[in-house]
Amino acid sequence: MNKKISVIFILPDLETGGAERIVTTIANHLSRDRFEPKILLLRKQGGYLDFLKNDVEIIDIDTERIRHSLKPILKEIYRRKPDIVFSGFGEVNAYLSLFIKLFPRTKFIARETNVVSKHVTRKEIKFFYSFYNNYQQIIAQSDDMKKDLIDNFNIKQDKIVKINNPVDFDFIENKLRISQKPECFKLNYKNVVAIGNLSARKGFDNLLKVFSRLKNEKIILHILGDGKDREILHQMKDFLGLKNVIFHGRHENPYQFLKFADLFILSSRYEGFPNVLLEAGACGTYSLANNCPGGINEIIQHNINGEIADIENHEDFSQKIMTLLHRDYDSEAIKNSIKSRFSKEIILDRYERILLDLMRK
Repeated sequence: MNKKISVIFILPDLETGGAERIVTTIANHLSRDRFEPKILLLRKQGGYLDFLKNDVEIIDIDTERIRHSLKPILKEIYRRKPDIVFSGFGEVNAYLSLFIKLFPRTKFIARETNVVSKHVTRKEIKFFYSFYNNYQQIIAQSDDMKKDLIDNFNIKQDKIVKINNPVDFDFIENKLRISQKPECFKLNYKNVVAIGNLSARKGFDNLLKVFSRLKNEKIILHILGDGKDREILHQMKDFLGLKNVIFHGRHENPYQFLKFADLFILSSRYEGFPNVLLEAGACGTYSLANNCPGGINEIIQHNINGEIADIENHEDFSQKIMTLLHRDYDSEAIKNSIKSRFSKEIILDRYERILLDLMRK
């Protein structure tokens, strides 16, 4: 029998974010006949620990700061000599790129998580991107991300492969089975849902300005998520007098909100490839997304699973919300639009092929 290919995935932790979800899905579903997945974490914490299969070894280097993690990461790679190192987090990818040449027998993959030029502002991290061509393979989740790496960081085109994010329909359908309509969804009101980290990139400030134009309508905006801009956004809500906006914080089961929502809104200023937009579609919910970089136009099929508009134009965007809330949608068509292109079976097959091809190079 052929030796299994050992793969170490690197992440800061397994908190419930996009990159963590994707790596958990890949590690769980890689063929065990061919691969032996392990996950190296800076901190062994986070909600996705519960979803990780028992045969995925966790390597915990117990380090608070990313910049202090480099030495222990390199030590583990040297000690374990994996066939492939798969780094799944922008900042770690950047630091690691400088040291790849130390391990000629190991193949290195970086999975980018954002449109880098929009996301990385610190000069010292930008410096590391000049070593990004050291990676044998770079995975971009969207055409926008791929173009950005080539145009702004001189990454060789043949290094980059585009793989969209997978949607785990089995996982979501299990969650939906136990989902009841949230009590905060009032009768005779339309319920709009937005989900994301409360930070500037998610554009919730713009969304509140949009909803200040809908104050007299029977519409409730439910925002799920937490983050450093929480206080500012709460103050903004009070200042604008938005009684029909509810901040729910992080939620164990966001799918119950998505399932019963009349509309999902993505207000981001930029994305990598937004999982939450995929998941809204997987729940059969129609979406309205801001026209921003990060694969939005690869996900949204106009008039089938959603629409795209410019949120900076607050008045037009608010009118668009009103129009969409008075239409009916085919939730099965919405689900199929996502399933036919982004189901985990389709995307994981691509990941397996990339890993196998890399071993042949």
